[in-house]
Amino acid sequence: MKKYLVLAVMFSVALVACEKSSDDDSNDPQKIGIVGEWYSSGTNVAPLLAYLGIDSIYAKFNKDNTYLVESFKDGAKTTLTGTYVQAKSGVGNIWNITLNQTSPSSITSQGIFEIDATKNPYTMNYEVAQTEPQIQGVTPPTAQGGFGSTSGGAYGTTNVQKYIKIVR
Repeated sequence: MKKYLVLAVMFSVALVACEKSSDDDSNDPQKIGIVGEWYSSGTNVAPLLAYLGIDSIYAKFNKDNTYLVESFKDGAKTTLTGTYVQAKSGVGNIWNITLNQTSPSSITSQGIFEIDATKNPYTMNYEVAQTEPQIQGVTPPTAQGGFGSTSGGAYGTTNVQKYIKIVR
């Protein structure tokens, strides 16, 4: 009987030790990509957006592939919402992203992002360009071209946004 009791305890310990926590990988950017809340302000705002007067941006990418972006200019807030699709590009740690904005207007943008998980909190480089309706001469950045590849590099890094992950 003692042997069975010891065996049962060992089996129970083995099950508990092997059980995967529901929180495992929930913050690993190599697994979840852009999911989470992000903030950009000051010199982190892409120079192209800063030139347009935008001084800060809050972005929330949900697990259900919806997003909300709030940009601030002279104290006024603009809210953008829609859905997104992300996929690993196969080039380093760069991911591809397609955003289908539904409000305040219907726009599709494509681009890339890369999260640096060695920093605490995480930081992200993010570059997208509007593809629908198409803007003449503008093409989205590519993982192969890297950051600064919007329109084949014509914009340099002026379209590269830097974000810091909000940790709650």
